[in-house]
Amino acid sequence: MPFFLYFLRQNIVRLYFTLFLLLLFISIAFVFGSQNNQIITLNYLIARSDITVAEAVSIFSALGFIIGILVTIVWRLIRKGKKALSSPQQ
Repeated sequence: MPFFLYFLRQNIVRLYFTLFLLLLFISIAFVFGSQNNQIITLNYLIARSDITVAEAVSIFSALGFIIGILVTIVWRLIRKGKKALSSPQQ
């Protein structure tokens, strides 16, 4: 088996594993949120709102996912920039 096919195969397995974990966490958050219809109060710096636990779990799960994606993108860009700077100029 050529090396590049082995590398591609490893990335596909990693992608499937990551997607499986993501779907698992989303389904756990959905089940947890759908079972809790209690009203909670969120106090912001300048406001207050009453929402259900399901809405809070959905909002904060999505917010955490978006922040995680943004941090990963920035980290990869910084890493790619460092590799480009450390490689010899042609």
